Amino acid sequence: MRLFLVALQFLTRLPVRLRRFEPAWLNDCVRHFPLVGTLVGAVGAAVLVGAAQLWPAWVAAVLALAATVALTGGFHEDGLADTFDALGGVVPRDKALAIMKDSRIGSYGALALGLSLLLRAALLAVLATRPMLGAVAALLASHALARAAAVGVMVSLPYGGDVEHAKAKPLALAVALHNFVIAIGWCALLLAALTVAGVHVPKLATAVVAAAFAAFVMRQWLQCRLSGYTGDGLGATEQLAEIAVLLAFTASF
Repeated sequence: MRLFLVALQFLTRLPVRLRRFEPAWLNDCVRHFPLVGTLVGAVGAAVLVGAAQLWPAWVAAVLALAATVALTGGFHEDGLADTFDALGGVVPRDKALAIMKDSRIGSYGALALGLSLLLRAALLAVLATRPMLGAVAALLASHALARAAAVGVMVSLPYGGDVEHAKAKPLALAVALHNFVIAIGWCALLLAALTVAGVHVPKLATAVVAAAFAAFVMRQWLQCRLSGYTGDGLGATEQLAEIAVLLAFTASF
């Protein structure tokens, strides 16, 4: 529970208060990132289902997206923009890391962020016109699997930035494999629950493959350009994996 609260404090804007804090907790709390993602997805699903009763699908989709962004404070969106600003152009590693630290947003970041928001809103609007079980499942799975994807990148790569200036130094050192195994366990429990609820297994399987593919692509990109991950790179991984899972749920097959 303590590590879950640390993860909740780290990934969301919820007013979580802890009486004391140990740096090692931040390193181990990543095991619960998918659980926090499930909570964020549940909020988005509740807004989507409720808003769809009152407004057109595209309005409900934007409101659901706004709810999740507000809950996380645009944490992952910021990483997406910074990553594409840094890696979108052909610049040396040191220059790319300097661009990531710059609070200003450039054309690559603006394009990536705008297209990400537009595509997610469009996908949620499609889901809002279909049976709501599928929409709820898509939101829960996309947020949980996307955060598991980020943990997978963390486990498989060393930190590629400046450790001394990292925003979360324990995460910059190393993430133990067992934390990733626990994160996958949370995803497995969620997928099992969705299967029992009646969600089609092929959709869930495709969603898992889509999230894994997004994680693999980001891992290779970060390794090639930075020789490791950064916090912004993890945010970009989460966003791309989230989109990949939503695409899997909305695909016609």
